[in-house]
Amino acid sequence: MNIKIQQIAERLKGLRDALNLSESDCATACGISTEQYLAYESGQEDIPVSFLYRFSSVYNIELTTLLTGDVPNMHRYSITRKGTGSVVERRKEYQHQALNESYIHKAAQPFVVTVEPNSEQVVGAGYQHAGQEFNLVISGKLSLVLGGKELILNEGDSIWFDSSVPHSMKALEGKKTKFLAMIFKTEL
Repeated sequence: MNIKIQQIAERLKGLRDALNLSESDCATACGISTEQYLAYESGQEDIPVSFLYRFSSVYNIELTTLLTGDVPNMHRYSITRKGTGSVVERRKEYQHQALNESYIHKAAQPFVVTVEPNSEQVVGAGYQHAGQEFNLVISGKLSLVLGGKELILNEGDSIWFDSSVPHSMKALEGKKTKFLAMIFKTEL
């Protein structure tokens, strides 16, 4: 199932309204400018998963609720069958497939991330969010720029890092790369 950016934007606005917050309240709490927040909430700009993760953490809302509109309700276990996790395409070159949508109060958010070849990597910049992240390359070869340093990960390689450090990924050798990403919550 593909999740449209506009649907996520509408959920952001609805949640903000339900919490009786202003756009600037949300922007400040999430560490971005009000203009950037408005661009996300309007659906006019791609919404990074790192921002959605931050928003969900700040307001104690399940990330799944922002991504799908569904409220998780499983307490003992959650199974995601092959090909059934919601897919978020932030940009043409990045796709996140959620793997743990129905488990409530999870300590980590797992995704299978697919990076298309020839994606543009922003060296020295990138995404950052609270917590820690674990990545395991399933297929392909990945360039991970972490705090300005490029690290090359091959199939089977893994890395655990502080995800508040700016990071970006790029598929290498002209081939699609897939990796398991686990984002772990820590105190904000």
